[in-house]
Amino acid sequence: MLFCALGISLLQISFAHAQTPPTKPSPQTKSLEHEFFKNILKDQKAIWTSPFRLDRSDAKWMVPSGLGLAALVTTDRITGDEIGEANRQVNVSRDISYIGSTYGLAALAGATYLIGRHTNNERARETGLLSLEALIDSGIVVGTLKGISQRARPLDGHERSEFFDGGSSFPSGHSIEVWSVATLVAHEYSKSRAVQVAAYGLASAVSVARFTGHKHYLSDVLVGSALGYGIGRYVFNAHHTTDSTDSDTTEELNHKSYPAIEPLYNRHLGQYGVALTWNF
Repeated sequence: MLFCALGISLLQISFAHAQTPPTKPSPQTKSLEHEFFKNILKDQKAIWTSPFRLDRSDAKWMVPSGLGLAALVTTDRITGDEIGEANRQVNVSRDISYIGSTYGLAALAGATYLIGRHTNNERARETGLLSLEALIDSGIVVGTLKGISQRARPLDGHERSEFFDGGSSFPSGHSIEVWSVATLVAHEYSKSRAVQVAAYGLASAVSVARFTGHKHYLSDVLVGSALGYGIGRYVFNAHHTTDSTDSDTTEELNHKSYPAIEPLYNRHLGQYGVALTWNF
């Protein structure tokens, strides 16, 4: 079926991104700011041509992924109708969804970038800028795929879950965008378990909220999340320039005259918080 083929193509794009090896920038590499829009064009070319770069070895994940997606799409109306009978969680789901909105993620990425520039923190500057890039990439991809699939949303009455019916359900925009940013952040701060748990945990919560809030089907959320992960990882691998010796390490932060924010996490004691230190 057409929608199954479309879903398989989406997963192909995602996994092709995940397999992209990191690039090593040359000493003459221009700034990320200078190359920002050019990099987005390069990203889009890589995204839409990635299925053509697959080989036979990719069949080991492509075939089961395609079959699993087809099964999920087939049962979407059943699971959607089941969750549709529960309404207590709708308001909470809506509030959680706000965190993964385009405006919320753009504001977070922009603030991270500006703070990084102001404090000369190269990793924060890069994280903010590449997060914006991943957000734009995912927005272009999801807008195009929604226009192609035109799937009716769970609350669209008799035509719910149908493809090519003028809807905008497939894939989930919130899921692809929040996962692209979360993956980028998690890779930038790969040495911080707390940051990774927070980033992926938040992305998972937003994605689940789109289903429990009656906005999307499970397959919408799954494909959106997979695509977002792939895009975030691709953008990091393709444009990451900050190495592990940059100025965001704890030892070097102790010598700077600006605040250092460090997450605190103790699973056994159930303690969660943030530590703020400022050396003068």
